Amino acid sequence: MSNSLPSLTSEQRAEALVKAGRIRKERSEMLVALKAGRISLLDVLDRGDETARQTRALHLLQSLPGVGKVRARRHLVDLGISETRRVQGLGERQRARLIELFPPQG
Repeated sequence: MSNSLPSLTSEQRAEALVKAGRIRKERSEMLVALKAGRISLLDVLDRGDETARQTRALHLLQSLPGVGKVRARRHLVDLGISETRRVQGLGERQRARLIELFPPQG
């Protein structure tokens, strides 16, 4: 029985851990900025970096001001978006509907 994961050297493993930690920190900072209203949902959706693309849609909506777990899940169900869907997996219509629901304030 072969292991499907590639075998990494200890150096590669350490690099991967550092990268994962950096991305988690960037994602946390991005979601805090979203919650505080310093950036908009559109700003996050327009970001092309790995941090934004790998963020789950549920976590993104929960980080919007005034939106909690229940409201976030309700919006995802209404839009036909899975709770486990990541930003990179959203279709154009889904992105457009999210922006309609949560337009940039300014």
